[in-house]
Amino acid sequence: MTLRSYVEWALGLFLVIIVLALLLGQLLGQPILLGFVSTGSMEPAMNAGDGFVAVPSLLAGDTSEDDVVVFEAEELHGGGLTTHRVVGETDEGYITRGDANPFTDQDGDEPPVSDGQIVAHALQVGDTVVTIPHLGTVVMGFQSGADSVQQSVVSAMGGEGGLERTQLGGAFVALGMFFIGLAVLTGSRNARDITRSSSRPDVVKIWVVGGAVLVVLVVAATAAMVVPAGIQEYGVASSETPEEDPLVIEAGGSSTVEHTVRNDGFVPVVVFFEPGEDVTTEPDRTWVSRGSTAETSVTLSVPAEEGRYTRHVTEHRYLVVLPPTLIGGLHSIHPLVALLSINAVIAMGGLVAIVALFGTGDIRLRSGKDVPLAYRLRRKIRKWL
Repeated sequence: MTLRSYVEWALGLFLVIIVLALLLGQLLGQPILLGFVSTGSMEPAMNAGDGFVAVPSLLAGDTSEDDVVVFEAEELHGGGLTTHRVVGETDEGYITRGDANPFTDQDGDEPPVSDGQIVAHALQVGDTVVTIPHLGTVVMGFQSGADSVQQSVVSAMGGEGGLERTQLGGAFVALGMFFIGLAVLTGSRNARDITRSSSRPDVVKIWVVGGAVLVVLVVAATAAMVVPAGIQEYGVASSETPEEDPLVIEAGGSSTVEHTVRNDGFVPVVVFFEPGEDVTTEPDRTWVSRGSTAETSVTLSVPAEEGRYTRHVTEHRYLVVLPPTLIGGLHSIHPLVALLSINAVIAMGGLVAIVALFGTGDIRLRSGKDVPLAYRLRRKIRKWL
C-alpha cells in the first residue's frame, strides 16, 4: 500500500469509529465516546457545533468544581441532555452554568444537578476541554438534510412507536457517515493509480479487516458494560411519622429496599455495587447470567433531622470473560483498569478468531462470476466440519 492508501484507510477507520459512537449515542440517549454542543452557551471553551470526547461518568470518577459535565436537565431547553460546567456544590446537588451565561442554571427553574443526572464528563486537560472543531456542525447538517426522509419514515410507521424522531435522525446521520467511511476505505482499490504498485487488485489486507472487526467488538463491549450501569438514586424522607413506604424512614433510622439488576445481553456479567454516603449493600457484588436478573439489598439511613434527602448506589458491570475474582481485583485498582483489561481479552479473542478463519495472509475478494457464493459458503462449512 502507498502512503496515500494508508492515510485514506486511517481516515476511513476514524470515520467508522465516529459513526459507531454517534449511532450508539443517539440510540441510547447519551453520548458514547463523542458528543457535541449545538449552542454557544459554553463559549469560549466550546463553540457552537464543536465536538468533544465524552467520558462516561462511571469512568470519570467523582464530579468536582470546574468539571464540564453532560447531564439530564429537568427544565433547561424543555429537558434533555445539557453540557455545562460545575461551578459549585450544595447539599441538594451541583450548581451548573454555561461559560457564556451570566447566571447559573439554578438561578432559573433548573434544580441542583444530582450525580444520577450526570451521564458523562467532557475530557479536559487541566481546565481546557479537548474539542473536535465543527464535528457537531457536520452532524447537524446531515441531520437537517435527513429531515424529509426521517419524516416520511415516521409517517410510514404511523407516527408512533419505534425510534423517536431525533433518534431516527441520528440513525440516518450515522448511516450516511458510515457509507462515507466505507467509500474512503474501499475507494483506493478502485481509484486509478498511475504509479507502479506492488498491491494486487481485489485483495484486502488482513490487518485492515482485523482492525475494523476489533473496533466494532471493543465499542460494542464497552457500551454493553457502561450503558446499563450507572447511578441508582433513592429519594428518601426523614420523618417522625414513618409510613409503609420504605423510602419514608423514621428520623435517625434506616430502611432496606431491594435493587434489581437485569442482564438482557448474551454474556454473563458480574456487577459491583459502590454505596454512597449513609448507604450499605448486601451483597456488594453479584453474578447475573444472560437473560436473567439478580437482586441486592440496599439499606438507606437518614439523619435525625426531618427533611428530604438523596441516597445513591453506583453500579459497575463487567462482561465475564475473565474469572470473577480476577475482575474483582482489577476493579479494586480502578474500574477503568478492569474495563480496559476485559476489552483487551475480547480484542485478543477476536484476533484469534480472525486468524483461525482467514489465516494471516491477505484476503482475496473473488467475483461472484468465478465461484458462486452459495458454493463458497458450503465449502467453508465443510472445511470446518
